[in-house]
Amino acid sequence: MLAYIARRLITAFFVVVGASFIVYMLMTWAGDPLEFLLNIQDPAEREAVRQSVVDALSLDVNPVARYFIWLGDVLTGDFGVSARTRLPVNDELASRLPLTLKLVSSALVLSVVIGIAVGIVTALKQYSGFDYVVTFFTFVFFSLPVFWVGVILKAYGGIDFNDWLRDGANFAPWFLILATLAAAAIGYSVAGGKPPRKLAFAAGTAVVFGGLLLYVSESQWMLDPGFGPIGVAVLAIAIAVGTTAIMAGWRNHKARYTALTTAGLGIVLWFPLQSIFDGDSMSIKMLFLLALSSIVLGVIVGYAWGGFDKGLSARVGAITAFVIGIVMFIDRAMRSWADYSANSVIRNRPIKTIGDRESRLEGDFWIHTADTFSHLILPTMVLMLISVATYTRYSRASMLEVLNQDYIRTARSKGLTERTVIVRHGFRNAMIPLATIVAFDIGGLLGGAVITETVFEWNAMGRLFIDGLRAVDPNPVMAAFVVVAVFAIVANLLADLAYAVLDPRIRIGD
Repeated sequence: MLAYIARRLITAFFVVVGASFIVYMLMTWAGDPLEFLLNIQDPAEREAVRQSVVDALSLDVNPVARYFIWLGDVLTGDFGVSARTRLPVNDELASRLPLTLKLVSSALVLSVVIGIAVGIVTALKQYSGFDYVVTFFTFVFFSLPVFWVGVILKAYGGIDFNDWLRDGANFAPWFLILATLAAAAIGYSVAGGKPPRKLAFAAGTAVVFGGLLLYVSESQWMLDPGFGPIGVAVLAIAIAVGTTAIMAGWRNHKARYTALTTAGLGIVLWFPLQSIFDGDSMSIKMLFLLALSSIVLGVIVGYAWGGFDKGLSARVGAITAFVIGIVMFIDRAMRSWADYSANSVIRNRPIKTIGDRESRLEGDFWIHTADTFSHLILPTMVLMLISVATYTRYSRASMLEVLNQDYIRTARSKGLTERTVIVRHGFRNAMIPLATIVAFDIGGLLGGAVITETVFEWNAMGRLFIDGLRAVDPNPVMAAFVVVAVFAIVANLLADLAYAVLDPRIRIGD
C-alpha cells in the first residue's frame, strides 16, 4: 500500500512539474507584467518599482531559467510576490484559500448526497413520471452556463427574494396551487403499486405538502424560522425510522430499538442543550465536541441494546445521533435568522449577493453563523446545479447496470429482502464508478468557483486567479494552479484507495 502511494505521488509530482512549466511559459507569452507601471507618474518611483518587480520575478533572466527559479522557491513553500500588489502570494493564499474550500466543500457534500439519492430513486423507478421529470431537468442543468445561473440567482434568489421577505413572506394563491399539484405529481410517480394506491399516495402528499406551505405562508415562518421542540421530535423519529430501514431493516429489533432510543434521548436533550447553544463559550470547537459526543452516545446505545450484530446497532445509533445533532444545529441557526435580519447592518435583506461576509456585523456566534449561511446560499446553489445533475445521471446509470447483474438476480432468488438486495449488494457496487466522478468533480468545482466567485464578488482564490490573469501577474496565477493541481491529485489518489474499500476484488499491493 505504501509503495503504491509513493509511486503515485512521484508520478503526480512530475505531472505537476510538466503542467506548471507549460502554464508558466504561457504566462510569459501572455503579456508584460510591468505594464501597470504606466499608471505611475513619478519617473523615480516608477523606476524603483520596476527594479523591485524585476528582482522579485527574476525578469532579467530567460523564461526557462526563470521557471526553475520559481520552482525552487515553490518547493520550499514560497510562491513569491505579486507584481501588481508587491505582497507575498503566500499571505494571499492563506486568507483566500479557506473561503474557496468552504464554498467548494459545501457544494460538494450537498451535490453528492442529493445527486446520488435522487439517482438511486430514479433507477428504482425507471421509466416512471418521476424518472422522466428528473431526466429532463438534469439535461437542462447540464446545459446551463455557470455565469448565467449566477446572474439569474442574484436577481431572483437574492434581490427579489429579499423583497418578498420584506413584503411579509406570503405565498401567492397561484404558487400554492401549482406547488401542491407538483407535489401530487411527484408523489404519484414515486409511489408503487396499482393506480388507486398511487392516487391515494399522491393525494396524501398533496395534503401534507400543501398544508405545510399554507402554514409557512400564514404564520410568516420564513421571517422567523425554526423547528422548535415539536419539529425536532418529529424529525428525530423520522431520522430513526429512515436510518433503521436503510441500514438494518425495520424488522431488526435491536437496531430499531437503538435508533428510537437515540431519537428519544435527542428529544430530551434538546432542552438542556439550548443553554449550551446560547452560552458565551459557543464556538466551532464546542460544536465539534458536541458532534463527537453525540456519536459516542449513539455507539453506547447501540452496544447497550446488543443483539447478534452489535456493530450494526452501534453504527445505526451513531448515524442517527449525528444526523439528529445536525438537525438541532440547523434549528438553532435558523432561530437566529430574525435577529440577524433585523441587524442595522443587514437591514432586513438577509440573502446576500455580494461578498463572503459582512465585515461590519457585530454579534454572537449564531449571528455570524447566519451571516456565513446567507453569503453561502446563492454561490453554493450555482455550483450545485450542474454537479447534482452529474451525480444523478451517473448514479442512475450505475445502479441500473448493477441491478441487471447475475448476482442481483441470485440474491433475489435466495429470498433476500429488497432492502438487502438494494443496499448491501446493489448500492455498494454502484458507488464504485462514482468514486472517480467525485474525484473529477473536485477539480470541476474548483474551476467553477473561479467564475462563481467573480459573479458574487468573493475575495477568494478564484478572484486571485482572475486578477492575476488580467494583470499578467504570474505568481498568483501559478499559485492557484498548483493548489488546484494538488487537490485534484489527492482526490484521484483517494478515489483509487476507495476502490479497494468498495470492491473486495480490488487489492492495492506493495
